[in-house]
Amino acid sequence: MSASVLPQTTTWTADPAHSAAEFKVKHMMISNVKGRFGGVRATLELDAEDVTRSRVEAELDAASIATGEPQRDAHLRSADFFDVEKFPVLSFASRGVARRDDGSLAVTGDLTMHGVTRQVVFSVEGPSDPARDPWGKERIGLSATAKINRKDFGLNWNAALETGGILVGEEVAIHLDVQFLKS
Repeated sequence: MSASVLPQTTTWTADPAHSAAEFKVKHMMISNVKGRFGGVRATLELDAEDVTRSRVEAELDAASIATGEPQRDAHLRSADFFDVEKFPVLSFASRGVARRDDGSLAVTGDLTMHGVTRQVVFSVEGPSDPARDPWGKERIGLSATAKINRKDFGLNWNAALETGGILVGEEVAIHLDVQFLKS
């Protein structure tokens, strides 16, 4: 009689000191402006036998947005963009994970921003093999990217340029680097 094998699922928590949530968007149709959100909070339920059975949930503090320009950051926090008074959190909850031919993962889930939820697919490299830090804690890491249209989330503010075009691009590239600690 053989014992059935239970999936090897482990829980991992993001280490905000070693994680980053960054974005970039076109400014005046000529260059990119980059920014980041602080304090990545995420939980990963990792199935080591079959990563496609894994799940992830993440949150970002909308008010932590930083682009290196205080006046722009204040505008991004205002009702013109993120309206952090009404919508203080950006969140993501996965719905499915699939392997791609190139070895990366496609993580599909619900992204909620500015009170609007849309399905988004992140391309994920990792998770890495576990490693022990100098204090004996087990860690893994991953990188994830996606592109969204900010208008799909109700972030509609813009200004026309005298030369034609718009001040702020609609497509936003998202890049996440997350290091997790085994719970």
